[in-house]
Amino acid sequence: MLSKYIEQFDKNHPLNEYPRPQLIRKSYLNLNGTWDFKISNNHQLPTSYDQTIIVPYCVESVLSNINERVLKNQFLYYRKTFVYDKAIANDQLILHIDACDQLSEVYINNNLVITHDLGYLPIIINIKPYVTKGENEIVICVIDTLDKTYPYGKQCDNNKGMWYTPCSGIWQSVWLEGVSDDYISMLTITPDIDSKKVRLIINSKANSAAVKIFENDKVIYNEKSELKIFEINIDNMILWTPDNPFLYKITIKTKNDEVSSYFAMRKFSCNDNYFLLNNKPYFINGVLDQGYFPDGIYTPSSYLAYEDDILTMKRLGFNCLRKHIKIEPLRFYYYCDLYGMIVIQDIVNNGQYSFFKQTVLPTIGLKNISDKNKNISEKQKSIYKKSLLETIKYLYNVPCIAIYTLFNEGWGQHDSDEYYKIVKDYDSTRLIDSTSGWFKANYSDFESLHIYFKKIKLNNILKNKPIIISEFGGYSYRVNNHVYSKNEYGYKSFKDEKSYNDGIIKLYEEIIDNLSYPLAGCIYTQLSDVEDETNGFLTYDRKVLKINEEKIKKLNERIYEVFYHE
Repeated sequence: MLSKYIEQFDKNHPLNEYPRPQLIRKSYLNLNGTWDFKISNNHQLPTSYDQTIIVPYCVESVLSNINERVLKNQFLYYRKTFVYDKAIANDQLILHIDACDQLSEVYINNNLVITHDLGYLPIIINIKPYVTKGENEIVICVIDTLDKTYPYGKQCDNNKGMWYTPCSGIWQSVWLEGVSDDYISMLTITPDIDSKKVRLIINSKANSAAVKIFENDKVIYNEKSELKIFEINIDNMILWTPDNPFLYKITIKTKNDEVSSYFAMRKFSCNDNYFLLNNKPYFINGVLDQGYFPDGIYTPSSYLAYEDDILTMKRLGFNCLRKHIKIEPLRFYYYCDLYGMIVIQDIVNNGQYSFFKQTVLPTIGLKNISDKNKNISEKQKSIYKKSLLETIKYLYNVPCIAIYTLFNEGWGQHDSDEYYKIVKDYDSTRLIDSTSGWFKANYSDFESLHIYFKKIKLNNILKNKPIIISEFGGYSYRVNNHVYSKNEYGYKSFKDEKSYNDGIIKLYEEIIDNLSYPLAGCIYTQLSDVEDETNGFLTYDRKVLKINEEKIKKLNERIYEVFYHE
């Protein structure tokens, strides 16, 4: 099964766009494409390679050119050579591996330079000490046992139902950039619409930095400072919203470095009843987005797939995507920033999943179970905390992210109150859904509900914070010739397009009936089919839109009319 974007797939230069729109630098060498490859039972650097693989596609995917399942005792070896020349020559040479699952070792010219255990977050390392003039060799060794100690999302070696094909090895872009010793290693951009300012912190060893901000093509700020901390007034602010996703452009220069970036003036907050965007009540009307593709699994054949998913949901009248238990390439978030799509970002889970405890018991109404989970090891806790902190640090500058989901339906859940405080201390500009679905703790910015098998009725919910239905729907309809397998998975099944659409419209009318309660938002499951799950608005290959566009668009317009009238 191939996606509709397969014609845009360039196996020689896949996903060749600049991978980090939030911090762009001219020095750049993309290493995506054909790499030497070997699957081995030995943890020893190969002397020869018997296959080639297309990076950045996981081993199990069609687009990788391998399309094989990895056994738990197997090691994956990737090899690529590059020429160190004036195009990337500088004081340091930074290697970026934007995501590689699960445990990785990186060798440069036979020197081990880094090990890494977070398969959803980037590996970033200065390899200049190991590089020589001329040709150099990168070897990446990966083992993926689906060890639940580490983040794994919805990967499963026995994929079926709501559990999907594993994604082993490199699955995001690999690239190089040459930088000076005083290069700008990080920006921290914090908008504050209440004071009409943006706070900019520049991480660099340089003595000073010059900052220029643009409103469209107009320069509205141009100053140099030795402090590298800027408190910048933004008079006559243009606020970012899904209807007007305005982005300010910014350039930063030091003596030996220059980067460009962007930011948005926006604020996410809440009160007792509502989610607030820029201090005004705003209804979150979104869909669950798992970011799976039939030919690339975790990675699309073209970034156009991300753009189309976002723009299609906007065309249908939605304003939010819940990015479900996956961290996407930074370009995905850039498109959400650019086109105006609020994102609820899930933290990727680790720890064991129990069908009885985390699905059966809540389904029959037992949802108040303590998250002092005795089955979570200290190592698992440590890994989760590290992954959480690295995630919010990595995504801090992304304007569209409004909410972090710490735990989904109790998967790996433990000490959620502690993590709520940790996230708030690091990033007070975002809201937190601590326990999406059930097993709520003391601290969360939302009362977060999953409603699949019952009528949506909220008048018996204790109203002490905004209520968001963070999952509902999941109605299944199989479109012939556009299905992954003979299996069907969803929460209510329909045999034809008309009954499917009628069922969804009726379900959304229940949402409208609850808007006077009030309700802060709702997230429909889901954007597209995923493998056995046939409950998407789009088919898995993105070739068929199952929902009637005009009907759902009119229904969403009605939702907004009712909400904002209240």
